[in-house]
Amino acid sequence: DKLKDLLELLPEHDLPEDLKSRRCKRCVVVGSGGILHGSELGHLLNQFDIVIRLNDAPVQGYTDHVGNKTTIRMTYPEGAPLSEHEYPPASLFVAVLFKSVDFNWLQAMVKNETL
Repeated sequence: DKLKDLLELLPEHDLPEDLKSRRCKRCVVVGSGGILHGSELGHLLNQFDIVIRLNDAPVQGYTDHVGNKTTIRMTYPEGAPLSEHEYPPASLFVAVLFKSVDFNWLQAMVKNETL
């Protein structure tokens, strides 16, 4: 019931047109474990059509190793950037709702309430 009520609050959205029109030929998922540090694979990662980044691992200062392209950023609400300036306008932020408190967070965000 809680999920149903929450979904009714959300505006209906689709993928942004630039993502919808892409044929995802080459995608890469970049985690946040630090395994790429020292790899100098940033240039290669930037060449993928879609770059999906997990959690809020830093990019700035590590671009030589992790690249700087972000098409989709997926994270749990507690890992969501706190500042609007941390949401690149050219990328899509996806909140991964898993726990009951995650749904409370989304409801507060949609209703512009304090959590």
